[in-house]
Amino acid sequence: MYKHILLAADGSENAIRAAKEAIKIASLSEGALIDIVYVADFEKAKQDVLHAASPESLALERRRKVAPIEQLVKEAKIQSKITILKGTPGPEIVRYANASQVDLVVIGSRGLNTLQEMVLGSVSHKVLKRVNCPALVVK
Repeated sequence: MYKHILLAADGSENAIRAAKEAIKIASLSEGALIDIVYVADFEKAKQDVLHAASPESLALERRRKVAPIEQLVKEAKIQSKITILKGTPGPEIVRYANASQVDLVVIGSRGLNTLQEMVLGSVSHKVLKRVNCPALVVK
């Protein structure tokens, strides 16, 4: 069914909920792969680089943010990989998903109200509108 699942992860509780759903779906297909994608946001990345002791510590910090999700996937005995991208989260997830021809995108929703979403936009909404495959937004 879904062999290559992109799981957008940012270390939040919403991402953990999304991970649990991705695991349920992946467990239905033998040999499924969950590609855990973390986007180092340009706006936040500049500040992270300034405060990092070294490039290695910055990479470790980014991996630490997705570690709980990686652990959930490993415990479920689902094949996985971690991909760290740099840029604006919405467009980078869409670009990567479309280029990698994933079968499904799973992403958590922050639960913005209508006004917040209209003013700020939401990553999940942007991804949902532009990705070339089915997408699941988890609340």
